[in-house]
Amino acid sequence: MSSSATSKLNRKDASSSKKSQENIASKEPGTKERPCCEDTDKGIENPYHPRPSQAVGFEHPNGTPGYAEKHKGYSVMQQHVLYWDRDEDGQIWPIDTWAGFRGLGFNLLFCLWATIVVHLSLSLPTRIAYSYIPDPFFRIYVPTIRKDKHGSDSGVYDTEGHYISARFEDMWAKFTSDGSAGSSSPRKTMSLSELFRCVRANRLAMDPFGWIASILEWGTTWLLVQKDGCIEKKDVYKMYDGSLFYEIRDKRNTKEGWNKGWGIGGDGFLGGDKVLPFSL
Repeated sequence: MSSSATSKLNRKDASSSKKSQENIASKEPGTKERPCCEDTDKGIENPYHPRPSQAVGFEHPNGTPGYAEKHKGYSVMQQHVLYWDRDEDGQIWPIDTWAGFRGLGFNLLFCLWATIVVHLSLSLPTRIAYSYIPDPFFRIYVPTIRKDKHGSDSGVYDTEGHYISARFEDMWAKFTSDGSAGSSSPRKTMSLSELFRCVRANRLAMDPFGWIASILEWGTTWLLVQKDGCIEKKDVYKMYDGSLFYEIRDKRNTKEGWNKGWGIGGDGFLGGDKVLPFSL
């Protein structure tokens, strides 16, 4: 390598190091332990701008192909729950949630438990926009799903249901500890311990509902998509815009099936291996 090329490389490394130091507050260890993604704007145009209907990312500059265009009239947070609105009437009934979880491969007991928890906790906030009287059927209203945003979350959705690309990339860069944090291309997988660190770091004071909700949401995501002890970035991304749920359902209807997650018996899979010739 020529001396000129070496000099340019050294200046580039020095510039990168200086930029990293500028994003660290020496009196706050968390800024060093969990550095943000520093060059999100190089791969995503206006990454801090809330996107109303496209979950834009490094790998998907225009959102999930086909899915984003099909549902462009919905906010990204609404797209996240459309899978459960089977008849597309804007209301998710408990039976819709039951059928949705069954379609994802969960067993009978998990589906029953999930339906009760989801509708008891999420029905009322979406109902208040229409009436202060609780819904007697515990329906969840898709048009006002933004009211179900809770504290201690990742911040990827804002209070209007927009998607903030930089928040997602920051989340991934902060907690994938392979030495590339602060880069636009951190490791593409996240381990269970890293996921736990993410949930713990997002906890807010005096927010037990948010703590529990985050644990349950990420725990369910882990059960759906983990493979070899890790979850993949591309699956988590598609979870946010809801396209993942359609993908899992459709693959379960093929001969190959969905070979990720634990399934807890619903798919006959255990740890990615088919152990039962039938579903529960």
